[in-house]
Amino acid sequence: MSAILAAEQLGRTLPGEVPVTLVQEVTLEIGRGEFVAIMGPSGSGKSSLLYLLGLLDVPTAGRVLLDGRDTSGYGEDELATTRLQKLGFVFQFHFLLAEFTVLDNVMLPMRRLGVQTEAAARQRAEVLLQQFGLHDQGHKRPHQLSGGQRQRVAIARALANDPPIILADEPTGNLDSRASANVRQILHDLTRELGKTVVAVTHDLTFASAADRRVGIVDGLIDPDWRA
Repeated sequence: MSAILAAEQLGRTLPGEVPVTLVQEVTLEIGRGEFVAIMGPSGSGKSSLLYLLGLLDVPTAGRVLLDGRDTSGYGEDELATTRLQKLGFVFQFHFLLAEFTVLDNVMLPMRRLGVQTEAAARQRAEVLLQQFGLHDQGHKRPHQLSGGQRQRVAIARALANDPPIILADEPTGNLDSRASANVRQILHDLTRELGKTVVAVTHDLTFASAADRRVGIVDGLIDPDWRA
């Protein structure tokens, strides 16, 4: 299995009178089409590592390789374009824009990338909503949906530009058991049916059981012996 995403001696330290190290010396390869769960105690650096892998934060040491390309020299514009093209993000609190309709939220990444026409973007958004059982919810605002529905909208939005990699930060952390199971199944199916690579931070052992591999992180370091 070829690596689509890799970290080499990756680290991030926040400067200050007492510097705070969030991630240190992480070397990790994630295969194309693999579902990886990142686990560890609270405050261990899981989300910090995910944000580095997703090019949302800049490392202070090491580098991130995406499809074999070193991203450390990318400027802001290239980073933004790469995120839109290659990476889809799902967060615990979905971060849907309250003033936009559900359909407009899903269309937003396509509008930002600017490759598709408005008509084509609308059609793809409608297809995605239909795939996730939300075909009749496109005209609503996010607050009119249940938590599980909002997270499915967030996943549809993450898929809008058809990125090969989906990064999820506690995607079931704010959901009940039924909605959590639904989201877990959707992310699992993305790897099996569409060949997407999914990397998810989670505390949920049931969620992690759907992954191909678990990566433990403690105090910012990969811990091969970590067990929940």
